[in-house]
Amino acid sequence: MGNKNSGSKALVILIPVMAVIIFLIVFLGITLTKNIGKSTVAVSKEDALKKLESIEKDIYIRGADPVKSSVEIGTTTLAQELPEITKYPLSVSPTTSAFVEIIASTEKAGSGPDGWFNEVANDFNNEGFEVNGEKVSVAIRPIASGLATDYILSQKYVPDAFTPSNEYWGEMIKSEGIPLELFEKKLVGNVPGVLLSKAKQKELTESYGAINMKTITQATVANEIAMGYTNPYASSTGLNFLISTLYTYDYQDILSEKAISGFLEFQENVPFVAYTTMQMREAAETGSLDGFILEYQTFANEEELMRDYVFTPFGARHDNPVYTTDSISDQEKEILKLFMDYCKDNKSQKKASEYGFNEYDDYVSELPEFEGGQLLAAQKLWKENKDNNRPIIAVFVADVSGSMTGEPINSLKSSLINGMQYINKDNYVGLVSYSSDVVLHVPVEKFDLNQQAYFKGAVESLDAMGGTATYDGIAVGLDMLMDAMEKYPDAKPMLFVLSDGEANSGHTLKEVRPILESLQVPVYTIGYNADLDALKQISSINEAASINADSEDVVYKLKSLFNSNL
Repeated sequence: MGNKNSGSKALVILIPVMAVIIFLIVFLGITLTKNIGKSTVAVSKEDALKKLESIEKDIYIRGADPVKSSVEIGTTTLAQELPEITKYPLSVSPTTSAFVEIIASTEKAGSGPDGWFNEVANDFNNEGFEVNGEKVSVAIRPIASGLATDYILSQKYVPDAFTPSNEYWGEMIKSEGIPLELFEKKLVGNVPGVLLSKAKQKELTESYGAINMKTITQATVANEIAMGYTNPYASSTGLNFLISTLYTYDYQDILSEKAISGFLEFQENVPFVAYTTMQMREAAETGSLDGFILEYQTFANEEELMRDYVFTPFGARHDNPVYTTDSISDQEKEILKLFMDYCKDNKSQKKASEYGFNEYDDYVSELPEFEGGQLLAAQKLWKENKDNNRPIIAVFVADVSGSMTGEPINSLKSSLINGMQYINKDNYVGLVSYSSDVVLHVPVEKFDLNQQAYFKGAVESLDAMGGTATYDGIAVGLDMLMDAMEKYPDAKPMLFVLSDGEANSGHTLKEVRPILESLQVPVYTIGYNADLDALKQISSINEAASINADSEDVVYKLKSLFNSNL
C-alpha cells in the first residue's frame, strides 16, 4: 500500500511537470519556426549604416560611361503586354463540339475550396445536356478579374462569357465601348470585408461604437490602426476598397476635391499597398498590420484567420455576375442559360455554401452604382496620388552574371525598357548591375525624360558574363538609396533586384540581412528562369513581393508591380 501511494504521489507531481515541459517545447518550437531565416541580432540604424559602409569598402565598384537612348513614350500597348492566353490554361475542358467558354475569377475557378465553379462545370458536362438535339458542354478558364478585363479591353482574347468577382469590371469594359451584356446578375454570393485583429476590433468598437468604412478611415488617419489593402488595378477587393474610401469622404462625387483630399489624408497613414493578397497576408502574419481586406469566401476557408480576426463586410457586393460578349452565338446563349440554371439549382448552391459562398446574402451594398468611366478615373486618381506627393527612391539592381546569358538577360532588358513607362515621373531612379563586381550605370535622379534616356541606354548596354555577387549588388544599391535619402528625407526607398537567384561570390545574405532589417528597405525581386526560393528569401525580409517573370508575361507583371509601388 505504501509503495502504491508513493507511486500515485509521484505521478501527481510528474503530470504537471511534464505538461510544463511539453508546453515549453511547443512554445519554443513555434517561436523558432516563426523566426526561421530572421537575424538573431537586432542592429541599430547607426550600426547598420556603419556595417553597410564597411561592406561597400570591400566591393570593387566600376562607373560606367553614361549612355543615352531615345525614349518612346507609351510604346507598349495593352495587347503587347499580355501573354498569349495559353499561359492561363482551361481548368475545365469542353466534352462536346458545341460549347461555351467562360473566363472566371480565380476564387471560384481555382482549386480546393476555390474550385466550386469547376466542380459544377464538370458535373454539368457529365449530365449530357442538349440544345436543339446536340449535346453541349462548357469550358472554364480561370483568370483574375483585373487581368481578364485587360484581355477583353485589348481584344487580345475575348471569351464567350466572363464572370468577374463584381460588376465593376464589366462596367469599366462597357465604358470603353466594348460590347458586353449582363446575362446573370448573381451567380453566387460573396462580399468583401475588413479583417481586424480581435484586440483592435474591440479597441475600435469601444472608441467609435461600430466598425464600418468611416471608422476605418478615421482610425487610419488618427494612426490608431495600420491598414493594408491590395492593388485596385488587379484586385476586385482592392478596387472596391478604393471606391468605398472615396465614397466615405464624399457621398455626392467620388472624384471631387473633397474626396481626393480625404483619400490623401487616409493614404498618408497606410503602411503599404500590396502587390498581391498573399503579400498582404504575409505582412499581417508578421504583426505589422492591424487590419487588411479579403473576400469572405477566402476568409471562411482559413481557420487561422477565423481564429485571429473579425470580418466586417464593406462596399459593393461580390455576386459574381456573368456577362456575354459579342462573340457569342444564339446557340451558345442557350448553352449558357442551361448552365446558369444548373449553377443556381439547390444542389450547386448548397455546394457553394459549403465552400464559403452565400454567407452574407442579407448584406445590402452601402454604395450606389457607378459608371465605368468613374471607376477608371478612380484607378487613375489612385495611381497618381497613392504616394501622397511623397516621392519614391528606387534603385534597380540587375544581375548580369554568366548564368543570365541568353534568354534571361534579353528578357530582363526588354522587360525593364517596356516596364519603365509605368514608373511615375516624379520618382527618383538609379541603376546598378553586378556580376563578379558591381557597375554603377545611372546615379539616382528624378525620372524625367533625361533620366529615362540614360536609364534606357544603360539597360540596352547590359551584357552577361562573370560570377554572381548578388549581395554586393544589393549592398551598393542600398548605399545609393541611403545617400539619396539624405537629399530627400521624406521619400520612400525601395530596391528592385532582377536576377536568376544564384549567388556564388562576394558577400552573403547573412551579412546583408540585419542591415536590411534595420533600415526597413523593401527588396522586390523579379526572377528570370530563377531560383525563386532564394529570391523569396530576400523579399520576405521586409514583406516585399517576389515575382516569377518568365519571358512571356514579364511586362504585364512589372506593370502591375510598378502600379502598386511606383
